[in-house]
Amino acid sequence: MARTSRKANRRHPLATVVLIAIGLAFTGGGYALFSSTATADTNVAASQATVEEGSKLFAANCATCHGMNLQGTEAGPSLLGVGAASVDFQVGTGRMPLAMQGPQAMEKPVQFTEEQTQALSAYVASLSPGPAVPTDSEVAEDGNATNGGELFRINCAMCHNVAGAGGALTEGKFAPELTGVESKYIYEAMLTGPQNMPVFNDHNITPEDKRDIITYLKYLQNNPSPGGFELGNLGPVAEGLFIWIFGIGAVVALTVWLTAKSN
Repeated sequence: MARTSRKANRRHPLATVVLIAIGLAFTGGGYALFSSTATADTNVAASQATVEEGSKLFAANCATCHGMNLQGTEAGPSLLGVGAASVDFQVGTGRMPLAMQGPQAMEKPVQFTEEQTQALSAYVASLSPGPAVPTDSEVAEDGNATNGGELFRINCAMCHNVAGAGGALTEGKFAPELTGVESKYIYEAMLTGPQNMPVFNDHNITPEDKRDIITYLKYLQNNPSPGGFELGNLGPVAEGLFIWIFGIGAVVALTVWLTAKSN
């Protein structure tokens, strides 16, 4: 009987291992929960701080024209519903703050740092949600350039030129050149329709198609024309002017030279 009792009270050889495993599981779970909670609290605090910084920048630099509540004034349009993407484009390209009134905002040296631009975008989006700043995957230059070229010629070339060289519009307005423009800003321009540009939302041109258009424009930028001097890619007007000045001019000069030689 004594031998049986000792055998019944004896621990299983794996009992210690099981207890250690349970302890580690509880410890790891508790640490993970605490870490995730702390990270979430940190992110919330950082976001709130960014919005507060954006509020101060907006009040000092933008509210005079756009109003303290984004409602707009006689000097500037309402920003309700424009979202972070529109602010990031206008401020990030230097078009805002506006230097002077004119047919359209002119691109100029950027007035704010990247962090300040993000703060302004976050503040405007916090008051009135709208299109968000595109992600890195959305503006990647790995799309289908062939499809992008077709979409660009159908939707954009009538203003920006088939090669993205830009062009004149009515009343002193113009479509800017697209060479050297960051992919993010090309995407945001399609998404928000700045200045005289129409809005191409995700129902008009899908995010994948937008990426294809960006890929096409970057292909043009990185692969110059193999046919010789491009004359700015401005089309038949520039080419005709070149022929008239240099071609006809050369014929006239040659005629004068031959006449002078015979005399």
